Amino acid sequence: MTSVLLLALAPTFFVMLLGYSAGRLRIVNNMHVAELNIVVMTYALPAALFLAVASTKWSALVAQWALLLSLAVTMMVTYAVWYLYQRLGRKQDSGESALQSLAVGQPNFAAAGFPVITALVGPGHLSTVALAIAAGSLLPSPVTLALLELDQRRSASKSDTKDTSKSSGTRTAMAAVHALSKPIVLAPVFGLFVSWIGWSIPKVIETSLQEIGSAAGGMALFVTGLVLSQREFHLTRNTLLGVGVANVVQPLLTFALCIGIGADVEITKLSVVMAALPSGFFGVLFGTSYGRPSSEANSTIIASTIFSAITLAVAIAWTYSYRE
Repeated sequence: MTSVLLLALAPTFFVMLLGYSAGRLRIVNNMHVAELNIVVMTYALPAALFLAVASTKWSALVAQWALLLSLAVTMMVTYAVWYLYQRLGRKQDSGESALQSLAVGQPNFAAAGFPVITALVGPGHLSTVALAIAAGSLLPSPVTLALLELDQRRSASKSDTKDTSKSSGTRTAMAAVHALSKPIVLAPVFGLFVSWIGWSIPKVIETSLQEIGSAAGGMALFVTGLVLSQREFHLTRNTLLGVGVANVVQPLLTFALCIGIGADVEITKLSVVMAALPSGFFGVLFGTSYGRPSSEANSTIIASTIFSAITLAVAIAWTYSYRE
């Protein structure tokens, strides 16, 4: 079990620490990471997401419907509850609330999922990670992008009198369309379509996409470390509560959902472990893309990753003992 944890967390910490130290030591200018962020969000991650989903047989994806359903419901329930708490309870604006909700609600499937699942059950179950990535890319990520886009358009309309004629509904629709048209959202959709029709990706295309896609996880973590180095880490009450929800409540909710829908033991174990992964870094990258990084979302991601050394260890230990 110790080796599983090391394979899962050590690479994540190591690459984030490289980016963090590079920013702190001014080896890389951490105040100008927009170009690096574009490489990650527009090219590397979409290529990796497309290949992960498209290269998985449709039958393998369908067979894990319970995993997809449990993770999707858990993420969206957590996202919605945390968003309402930030908006109504803490009076945060929609953009800040969306970034915090994504940090709490979406686990780090892209970077931590592959090594954890491979170490636990072998590379033959990577369709599990592909499904989880697709769920995160198609559900909470587009919602967050749409809210950030809408928030940005509202701010622009206040300073631009020419935009005042547009209704709130029009701005919302435009924001949703713009968010859904981003490569990071479209890539897994196309991947699902390719898997569904059973098209075998030509080797030259697969190899070409792998060249840029293979850099996705490392580049995303490095850029995340750079962005996190811009701001101080604050372990507030809100951050601690967010970590508790992300690292403890989500795996428990996922387990309850799996039991409720009658998922088999293997799918239940995989679902709980995936839900127990530390908070994902998409919130950091999205915030950077829109020029509004969230200090609390960033702190939540750091704290969740640190505390996952305990919570993920418990979840993995549970997989070795759980029987129906």
